Amino acid sequence: MNDNRPMGGHAAPAAAEGSTGGLIAVKLPVLWTFAGLVAGLALGTLLGGSPLLDPVVQAARPVGALWLRGLQMTIIPLVAALLITGIVQIAAAARAGAIARRMMTLVLALLLFSGASTVTLMPLLLDRFPIPASASALLGTADFDPGDIPAIGDFLTSFVAPNLFAAAAETAMLPLTLFFALFALALMRLPAGQREVLLRFFHALGNTMLVIIGWVLWLAPVGVFALALGVAAQAGGGAFATFAHYILTVSAMGMVIVVAAYVLAIVGGRIGAARFIRSVLPAQAVGISTQSSLASLPAMLDSARRMGVRESTADFVLPLAVAIFRATSPAVNLAVVIYIATLAGVPLSLPLLVAGVLVAFIVSVGSVSLPGSISFVISIGPIALAMGVPVEPLGLLVAVEMLPDIIRTLGNVTMNVAVAATTDRAGAEAKVETTAS
Repeated sequence: MNDNRPMGGHAAPAAAEGSTGGLIAVKLPVLWTFAGLVAGLALGTLLGGSPLLDPVVQAARPVGALWLRGLQMTIIPLVAALLITGIVQIAAAARAGAIARRMMTLVLALLLFSGASTVTLMPLLLDRFPIPASASALLGTADFDPGDIPAIGDFLTSFVAPNLFAAAAETAMLPLTLFFALFALALMRLPAGQREVLLRFFHALGNTMLVIIGWVLWLAPVGVFALALGVAAQAGGGAFATFAHYILTVSAMGMVIVVAAYVLAIVGGRIGAARFIRSVLPAQAVGISTQSSLASLPAMLDSARRMGVRESTADFVLPLAVAIFRATSPAVNLAVVIYIATLAGVPLSLPLLVAGVLVAFIVSVGSVSLPGSISFVISIGPIALAMGVPVEPLGLLVAVEMLPDIIRTLGNVTMNVAVAATTDRAGAEAKVETTAS
């Protein structure tokens, strides 16, 4: 999830230039959305057993359904625009020299590890700490059938869609995501003039979709209130326990990445444990308080210098990491999808988990410049669709994302500093070997 968002989420959607890729900045009513969730749950609980409950829920249901559809309608065009521009940006960064190539190799490996760790650990965690029975209300009125486990042959052929328009109509995100990734790589082979024309188009497409989804998310307090009312009507007071369980289990996957960052710094960066803990603490404090990697960049640069990372490496790696790398995105995004899948009874077969990791890996590249609430929907929606998991619960879960997002930022900031230390160490060793030869 991107935590590189504007501060203070209460103003109307804006059209100022963003920090990366020319994407607009969108300010969202985050606290009001959370307030809408709490108010909806409280009202639904208070009306439990009252004759007023049914007419109130019936009146609220179409409001919540319309708001959810507004979110869903932007997913495919926005994913297309962000993936293509994001992958082109990463490919261009990899051409910047040896340091960039070492960093990008490490970043790609860490993103795969991030996804693989969650598909391994999250099912075990949910088996040890089961989802409360009241959580079934999160599925609402979603028309959903878990279906059969796909055969390996069917799974492999699903990588390629013979008709992209049919795939889009069926929201078949796995072949669409892979096509967008291939399109971006092919775009890099075009002459500069042609490449620039297409990149401008996809930047404009992304900005247009961000304006629309900004409008939709500005109505989030109303939509979330309507959805929460229905959940509380079914689950009663158990809805609060459900959200607490969700926050803790999903955040646990983010903490795995935090621990991995310490291990990487100690093993790959050859930084002593005590020294790394002391050095990175100020950057972590800024990250937790602002929930923004961008706001934490000066503190991360200072932390890297405290650890003895060469200034030339830190000044290159850390700003680039803020622009293109979110270590926790595959881990936490997959954790959300696996939580919903477990709740909905979707069989977590190996093909589905592989599809989830692939889509989470690719989509994480394209969502780094987005505000948190938009990134939540755009990053997790394609993973859920690729795995055959209902996306309806995302409309409610986005209201509590501000809490797991603290762990996301903590993991991203810690991993960025660890990557800088490891890249610097690898560069120093490569220089020594070149000199010796």
